[in-house]
Amino acid sequence: MRAMIILDRDGVINHDSDGYIKSPEEWRPILGSLEAINQLKKAGYLVTIATNQSGIARGLFSEQTLQDIHTKMTKLLAILGSGIDGIYYCPHSPQANCVCRKPNAGLLIKIAHDFDIDLTQTPFVGDNISDIKAAEMAQAKPILLRTGKGERVIQSYPEVANVPIYDDLAHFVRETLNSRPI
Repeated sequence: MRAMIILDRDGVINHDSDGYIKSPEEWRPILGSLEAINQLKKAGYLVTIATNQSGIARGLFSEQTLQDIHTKMTKLLAILGSGIDGIYYCPHSPQANCVCRKPNAGLLIKIAHDFDIDLTQTPFVGDNISDIKAAEMAQAKPILLRTGKGERVIQSYPEVANVPIYDDLAHFVRETLNSRPI
């Protein structure tokens, strides 16, 4: 069974916006994040994304625009000789009460099913309390980054005190690869 790392998108891979990322032009990678994904892929990890995209339900952008944003991201990763193994997203609003919207575990459970992985051995890297709660609900390993909403989460949610915290995705990947058994 191959090891996997599941990533949130906004605030982890790319800069986040309280006004949502609504176009490929607004999607900007966080310094070092694409290179970090490339390092994970070269080390043999599967890398997937689990992201809430309620901007679709809110009418801020279409599913086609979301695909265009993801195409931009995958093209930039391809330049590095890398890619993403799967992108999973929830298009619903918070009021929809769906199972796929984080903090529910639906996206993570779907990824585990599709790739036949053990979530208890799988980090889920996020920047929001909903990511931490989704990881806990799915029995995955929650990881919090200071990028995106991470600093606000650290200040506002004392329950994350026991969650491993890293400065950014590049920091998490460096530490993960350095501590990996040979």
